[in-house]
Amino acid sequence: MKVTVERSELLRSLSHVHRVVERRNTIAILANVLIRAEGAKLALKATDLDLEVIEVIAAEASPGGATTVPAHMFHDIVRKLPEGTQIVLESSGDRAVLAIRAGRSRFTLQTLPETDFPDLAAGEMTHSFKLTAADLRRLIEKTQFAISTEETRYYLNGIYFHTAGGTQAPSLRAVATDGHRLAQVDLPLPEGAAGMPGIIVPRKTVGEVLRLIEDGSSEVLIELSPGKIRFTLASVVLTSKLIDGTFPDYARVIPVGNDKELAVDKKEFEQAIDRVSTVSSERGRAVKLSLSNGKLMLSVTNPDSGSAAEEIEVDYGAQPLDIGFNSRYLLDIAAQIEGEQAVLKLADPGSPTLIQDRDAKGALYVLMPMRV
Repeated sequence: MKVTVERSELLRSLSHVHRVVERRNTIAILANVLIRAEGAKLALKATDLDLEVIEVIAAEASPGGATTVPAHMFHDIVRKLPEGTQIVLESSGDRAVLAIRAGRSRFTLQTLPETDFPDLAAGEMTHSFKLTAADLRRLIEKTQFAISTEETRYYLNGIYFHTAGGTQAPSLRAVATDGHRLAQVDLPLPEGAAGMPGIIVPRKTVGEVLRLIEDGSSEVLIELSPGKIRFTLASVVLTSKLIDGTFPDYARVIPVGNDKELAVDKKEFEQAIDRVSTVSSERGRAVKLSLSNGKLMLSVTNPDSGSAAEEIEVDYGAQPLDIGFNSRYLLDIAAQIEGEQAVLKLADPGSPTLIQDRDAKGALYVLMPMRV
């Protein structure tokens, strides 16, 4: 195999695929990236057995061929080569090495046979639809922060995508929760998504999809089956296993009778929480919200370091209320509010609070209170 390829093209593609490769591997071949050259194309492929990324780029190959090399080392070599150089990759069947030449630089990397490289067989995809990259990014960005990192509750370690809204206004809904907070975002149901099964897409997969979105106006083809999902973004194809589990009935934790409404300037609220939480303990992170007519007092007391308080003007006319929240969780939700005002619907100090964006429809957040 002998391939000539532009450094910028190869680096861009390697930066997409090498991230899938885990740094520590018990199976040697999984640390490698598969390179397959044919005619005017070079395909790069990486997998961790749950997730697979393939990208095809332009190159000159004569003769073609395939091999596998250590992914992270190959990426580092290409990254450090001078901009604008042409890279020549060469391997011969009798020697288990890949020679890399660019300008005056020469490298050889140990290879493993491409026949050993695993294939994440996707099987038949039952549903297929398209979303703009901007819409897909919104679904992921607005819910990703609430994904649970607790491995024992593996069915919460991803985003739950399903259809909602009935026949009147059908929507594609993304939901994530870790038991302390919940994020839900709706989009009008894309053509072809009707009747799709509810699926849980793993945390690592949605993170990689987000990194692959470079142009918000482009279209993403999404294909899925009960066990797998495939995203096609321009020249990149990402296939992933889905989480095999049942997402809980999240609708039960979304409060409907919260009658105390607080409207607050999002920026002012966010900055005030950030300031007072400076003295909070790493473990506690509790911030107390004391509400009275037209005023909100934010306070933090840390027995080890001190206390902080700040008052801001708000739109609130209900009964006075004291309620506590994890300041980190409050900041995470505030960061998702696109408009100028956040609306908090509260009930009492022990019940979940509903948080919405006054301007942006289709997104809601639920936050469980803390004892303060």
